[in-house]
Amino acid sequence: MTDYPRLLAPLDLGFTTLRNRVLMGSMHTGLEERGDWGRVADYYARRAAGAAGLIVTGGIAPNPEGAVFPGAAAMITAQDVANHARVTARVHAAGGKIAMQILHAGRYAYGKDCVSASAIKSPISPFAPAALDAAGIEKQIADFVQAARLAREAGYDGVEIMGSEGYFLNQFLVRHTNRRDDDWGGAYKNRMRLPVEVVVRVRAALGADFILIYRLSLIDLVPEGSTFDQVLELARAVEAAGATILNSGIGWHEARVPTIATSVPRAAFAWLTQKLMGEVGVPVIASNRINNPALAEELLAAGVADMVSMARPFLADPDFVAKAAQGRADEIAPCIACNQACLDHTFSGKIASCLVNPRAAHETEITDAPADVIKRIAVVGAGPAGMAAAITAAARGHRVTLFEKAERVGGQLHLAAVVPGKEEFRGLIRWFETMLERRGVEVRLGSEADVRTLAGFDAVIVATGVTPRDPGIANEGGRVLSYLDVLTGAEVGARVAIIGAGGIGFDVAEFLTHTGESPTENLALWRVEWGVGDPAEVAGGLVAPVPAPSPRQVTLLQRKPGGLGKSLGRTTGWIHRASLRAKGVQMIGGVAYD
Repeated sequence: MTDYPRLLAPLDLGFTTLRNRVLMGSMHTGLEERGDWGRVADYYARRAAGAAGLIVTGGIAPNPEGAVFPGAAAMITAQDVANHARVTARVHAAGGKIAMQILHAGRYAYGKDCVSASAIKSPISPFAPAALDAAGIEKQIADFVQAARLAREAGYDGVEIMGSEGYFLNQFLVRHTNRRDDDWGGAYKNRMRLPVEVVVRVRAALGADFILIYRLSLIDLVPEGSTFDQVLELARAVEAAGATILNSGIGWHEARVPTIATSVPRAAFAWLTQKLMGEVGVPVIASNRINNPALAEELLAAGVADMVSMARPFLADPDFVAKAAQGRADEIAPCIACNQACLDHTFSGKIASCLVNPRAAHETEITDAPADVIKRIAVVGAGPAGMAAAITAAARGHRVTLFEKAERVGGQLHLAAVVPGKEEFRGLIRWFETMLERRGVEVRLGSEADVRTLAGFDAVIVATGVTPRDPGIANEGGRVLSYLDVLTGAEVGARVAIIGAGGIGFDVAEFLTHTGESPTENLALWRVEWGVGDPAEVAGGLVAPVPAPSPRQVTLLQRKPGGLGKSLGRTTGWIHRASLRAKGVQMIGGVAYD
């Protein structure tokens, strides 16, 4: 008996069967570009061993002009086939199935040779694309087909054709980027011609016994985006063209609405997938901000989708599905959707990893093999670093005692957890508590370690955290507070100046500009705040945002001149800045703290 009967149920595709309803969604790690294909194989094989139903790789270009950046991973040559064959062999040996995502970036390609439907530059790329002529379009289609052929030759079980998120095929679909007046533009039947033709020809080239997933944009979140009637028209056409599965794509990368960050409510866009259910005859996958098996099961039970896609949760815990099947869901390391070590690394040219699981994409470098010599280890400080050290040491067989002077573990994670939009940190604290117990760590709360208490241990790990820096401002009338004071309940007035505009300063500003229920925990409120409408009513799904007014007048200050928040995450900083601006927060740089 299982708590997740629908999630763990096989999915019969006719010519093959998936062992469960969990798709490990596509996410680029940067490993392929390093050329260490043994490491790439280790990464995917580890997730296959954790029982993912079907794995989709990071985006692989079908040609140089479609690569996300010059030199990005592609499927073009015989050497590419040989490299990828190492990956598929390892995944199959681990009992898994894997599909290669074919991603043509179009105008999002970070290179001077990028191409698109029209010569309209993306706001997130410095390069204007060349508008393809008819012969150029035919070349792109042929390259998609050849990439799919080579993927099959490399041993893949299928391909996913990326048709969403504002990439190449999506660019042909909407007037926002397609201003053509030929057979590939104008009326919607012409604009949808390219993605349909790609699916038709890929299916014809590969035969019926090969998985073909089409990533369909359900809501573009850009001006002049698709209506939902157009989405349904394309879905039916793609199904008729030979797609095996339809996967949900949400929003363009240039959209002003966040779609996967931690402040986005869980399963925030599943209602769109549900609108697609029953309109097509192939399985439909829900995606975006689904990060635990209970939520996934709930979505399947409610008829929202036939499968669920999770990408970052497989970075946080490659054994996600296996643990759920074994009744150990509370041991699943939670994805907190922070983006700090995954997407921020990817967009900075670094190898992706995970703030919760640093072994992710580093499986060959970071191991926790049993210790040769068992030691008595003291860990001082039960914040995230101390808890992680204690759990890892205990997993290796050491006898571990964790000292914490407070009456609870978690340290400053508790402060993060009270900030609106960071509620996922609550689950991270619970996971740490669970794992300390499961690993047999002795936890001494209310215990301040000293030389006497640490005597007799073979090793001591100090993880006592940080204390707030005091800028030395005279506290006249008790009006100067630290962030610790504010986030633990100190009374704050109606006009507030926050000194320091790093991550903590922005978090305190978020805390002080919200009142009542957090929009992250109320989807209706969140949609109103960010202006997310129904594409059945407004093309692209964009409406005017109506943020709740701030209960305070807040000014955010920093010493450095220029814009504030530049040290925030590359993929999330814009969200924090936009949120605070919407709340009327004044941001001032170049100040002196006198």
